[in-house]
Amino acid sequence: MTRIGLDKYEDFYAKRTGGMRSSVMRDLMAVIAMPDVISLAGGLPSTESFSAKTLARVTNEISMNESAAALQYGPTEGLEETRANIVKVMEAENTLADPERIMVTTGGQQAIDLACRILVDPGDAVICEAPTYPGAIPSLCSFEADVRQVPMDDDGLRIDLLEEVLAKLDQEKRKPKFIYTIPNFHNPAGVSMSRERRVQLVQIARDRGLIILEDNPYGQLRFEGEQLPTLYSLDEDENVIYISTFSKIISPGIRLGWMVAPTPLLQKFNLGKQAADLCPSTFAQKVVNEYFKEARWQDYVERTTEIYRVRRDAMLAALEEYFPEEATWTHPHGGFFIWATLPEYLDTADLLALAIEQQKVAFVPGAGGWVDGSGKHHMRLAYSLVPEDKIDEGIKRLAKVIKEQMELYKALKG
Repeated sequence: MTRIGLDKYEDFYAKRTGGMRSSVMRDLMAVIAMPDVISLAGGLPSTESFSAKTLARVTNEISMNESAAALQYGPTEGLEETRANIVKVMEAENTLADPERIMVTTGGQQAIDLACRILVDPGDAVICEAPTYPGAIPSLCSFEADVRQVPMDDDGLRIDLLEEVLAKLDQEKRKPKFIYTIPNFHNPAGVSMSRERRVQLVQIARDRGLIILEDNPYGQLRFEGEQLPTLYSLDEDENVIYISTFSKIISPGIRLGWMVAPTPLLQKFNLGKQAADLCPSTFAQKVVNEYFKEARWQDYVERTTEIYRVRRDAMLAALEEYFPEEATWTHPHGGFFIWATLPEYLDTADLLALAIEQQKVAFVPGAGGWVDGSGKHHMRLAYSLVPEDKIDEGIKRLAKVIKEQMELYKALKG
């Protein structure tokens, strides 16, 4: 008998689906696509500067000379040429990688999912930053991890508070399956982990025999400051799994990322990927490989990075001009995001609804970066896709909503 008003498939779902969560960015994609909304929400790369002639030339070359191979299955770990090109990308950040320890994934997101799939049983502890990448939360929740979040400051992950969390887990006689971190131009917080803390984190992993999951999609997109070493480059004991993606340095549409891991771990990840999708797209890999032959990928990264720098500056200037003096925000040295903090009595989820309805402007509410829904008075503002004039107008509109709600609160509180 069908139960009226209930999901008739409810009895068929696996128990773990009860903990599944949607990514806050995915939920906002429909809003981002609205032509009359200024979206400061989507952390989308700027692809308008990618040469259409280059894309046509690359795809035509593949069609003419490699069509049969490009349309075929490939090895689960990815094509040898693709992995060799990944080595070149990592070398640009002074990080040496063995191509035999690289696996090509369907975007960086799949690499996160595979790490959870292979390493996490229900109830296992996982440590990540507070806030953390909102796209990682659905994976962590899907595999029923016990997520312990460690606050950050302007220098990234607070190592002193990390040690407190580890001490508490020691008391519980538990060991975290991994520490997930975004050390460069953090999503959503916009900060970068200092050199000192990178060294300390790698040392903690060495001393305790822990795994670090280093997610580094933005490392090439630096506007200012010195280049900092990747955690992978500092690691001498094979404790770091490195994740990155072509989404930010070529295009997200090709859906290619990668992970670098010790051989035993990589073998397990390979099995997990076989079960998920057999292999990464051969055609997409051919596009990347031909592009690396035809164009200087670093020139394109430099051009888009300059676009992002100008847009960051425009957003910082607009925040300074329009936002209330009670608000604070980060000053990113690269990447896509600024993290704004409002008075604690404001809930940015409520603000988002008002901002879209009244002012046609969108952002990502801060609670999306916490598993427990904390961080409600924060917001993530993305400047990567929006031209400077719209950034200025968007921040102006958003500030109007914020100030109105602050005035309303003060009036109600006398």
